[in-house]
Amino acid sequence: MLSEHFKSIDLKRNYDTLIKYMITGKKIVVAMSGGVDSSVTAALLKEQGYEVTGLFMSLGTCLEKLAPRKRACCSTFDANDARQVAQKLGLDFLVIDFKAEFEKLIDYFCREYDAGRTPNPCIRCNQDLKFGRLLSYAQNMGAGYIATGHYARIEYNSHCNRYIIRKGKDEAKDQSYVLFSLTQEQLSRTVLPLGDYTKSQVRALAKKIDLPVQDKPDSQEICFVPDNNYGNIIRTRLPGRINEGEIRDAGGKLLGRHPGYQLFTIGQRHGLKIALGEPVYVTQVLPDTNTIIVGPKKELARWTMTVEEINWVSIEGIKPGESLMAEVKIRYAHRPVRATVRTVNTQSGVVKVEFERPELAITPGQAAVFYQGDVVLGGGWINK
Repeated sequence: MLSEHFKSIDLKRNYDTLIKYMITGKKIVVAMSGGVDSSVTAALLKEQGYEVTGLFMSLGTCLEKLAPRKRACCSTFDANDARQVAQKLGLDFLVIDFKAEFEKLIDYFCREYDAGRTPNPCIRCNQDLKFGRLLSYAQNMGAGYIATGHYARIEYNSHCNRYIIRKGKDEAKDQSYVLFSLTQEQLSRTVLPLGDYTKSQVRALAKKIDLPVQDKPDSQEICFVPDNNYGNIIRTRLPGRINEGEIRDAGGKLLGRHPGYQLFTIGQRHGLKIALGEPVYVTQVLPDTNTIIVGPKKELARWTMTVEEINWVSIEGIKPGESLMAEVKIRYAHRPVRATVRTVNTQSGVVKVEFERPELAITPGQAAVFYQGDVVLGGGWINK
C-alpha cells in the first residue's frame, strides 16, 4: 500500500540537516509578515549562518482602506514590526509592492462568493504571491530559496524523486493543508524551519532572544476582512450584486427572505430569520435564482464530491480506472476522514471522492487535501 511505502523509505527526517544540504553558503529570503512565526524563522536561519534578507509584502493603501486602524496581517503596523525585528537581528530588509497582485486576489474572493462558492484566499495567496512572485523576486536578487513561518515540513523522497509535504510537529498549528498547491519547483526552493517546532517552543525562542514581537497575538482573520464583514467588500467591488432573495426548503416551500445569497455559505446557521421548531442550516446556494436552500442538519450530509485543479505532491497522480484510499480534509479546521479518490478526467485534473460515511457541509470553493498518515498526497478545489 502507498501508506506503507511512505513508512518504509528513508526520508532525511532531520530537517536542519536537510536545510544545510540544500542551501549551505547561499542567500535566502524570509517572508516577514511582522508576526512571531516569520520573525523566529528569520532568527533561526540567521543563527545557522545563512545570509538572510527579510522581505515584507506591501499592499500599499489597499489594505488600509479596507481595514483602517486594524492590526491585520500585512498592514503598515506589521511592516513596522517586521522592520524592527530585522534591525534587532541585523538583517537586510526590503519591502516589495504587491498591491496589484493583491487587488486580483480580492477580486477572486468576491467573484467566488458571487458564484455561490466559498473561497480560501490564503491558499491562493500562498500559490500566487508568497511562493510565486516572491520566489521569482528572491531568485532575481541572487537568493535561490525562500523561507516562511508555516508549520509544516518539506522533505525529499529519493525513491520517487519528489519533494513531499508532511504535517508539522504541532498538530494544533499544522498548516500543510494550505500548501497543497505548491509545485515541485516551488517546494524544492522553499524552507520551513518551524515544521519541527510547537507554537509554545516558538514563543519561548522569541522570548529568549528578546524579539520585539514575542507577545504579539496571531492574526485570526482574513487580512483584508479583519471585521469578518466580507459583504461590505463585495458591495464595494461588485456594486448592485447583493440583493434580497428567497429562502426555500428542499421541497421548494417558501420559508422567508434573505439579504443576499453572497452572504451565506454551506452549513451556515446565523442570519436565517426563520422559525421551524428546529435548527436549520444552509444546504445549497443557488446564484442563478438568488435563492438559498435550508434544512435540518441531516440534509447537509453528502457521500461524494468532485474536486478539480488537482495538484499531486507526493505522487505523480492516479491512472485512469485506478483509485487510492486517503484521509481527506475538506476545510482547514476539518478532521481528515477516510475516502476513496478516483480519477474522473486526467486531462482536466478532476477526481471523484467517495467517503466511507456521509460528510457534513461539503462546500464548493474550499480546498480538499488528501493525506496518507502525515504525508500530503495532493489536493484540489471542491467543485460540487
